[in-house]
Amino acid sequence: MTKTLPERIRVRVRDTGQASRLAVSRLDALAVAGLVAAAYLAGYLWSTDRLSVRAGLGGSVTVVDEPLARAFERTGQLQFEPVALVDLWVVRLLVSPIDVLVGATIAGLVGLNLALAYLALVQPRSCGLGAGAGAAASVPALLSGTVCCAPVIVIALGVQVSGTLLTVLPWLLPLGVVLLLGSLVYVGGLVDTENGRRVS
Repeated sequence: MTKTLPERIRVRVRDTGQASRLAVSRLDALAVAGLVAAAYLAGYLWSTDRLSVRAGLGGSVTVVDEPLARAFERTGQLQFEPVALVDLWVVRLLVSPIDVLVGATIAGLVGLNLALAYLALVQPRSCGLGAGAGAAASVPALLSGTVCCAPVIVIALGVQVSGTLLTVLPWLLPLGVVLLLGSLVYVGGLVDTENGRRVS
């Protein structure tokens, strides 16, 4: 019997949840997710001038007055006020809680997307899908990751943007998150969760 669209969506979301749990329970997939997420977050913070590398910084933490109030002050269209300065010998981090939260959320989604793409590659569903389908699954994950970074790329490159593009930039970040979630559901349906649990 053919399933209705809502039923198919429910099944796909359920499969994605199972695949995500599998990804965090396997060391290989968890390593992929962790490394990708850490690299993505570092790149996100560096491109927004929140992270820099300098010699001879020493180790110190400086916090601004009234950090909770300052955390919600905007410094630009896509950035918020830093509330702390952390120096760790060669790394300087301007801690903006909202920017870090946004970056960590996107980094987690990108990491999980690529972890599921990895599982789809090594553990594809047996219903007529080969490893090639798993490899193809990484494409939406990568594309959606680049879409959510478009505003950051524009900022990092210092590109002169028109008034029209400035009005579009704030929508690219939520669009990227939506694409990452859609990619997650797509890739999650390609993972054989039953056989995948047998591999540690």
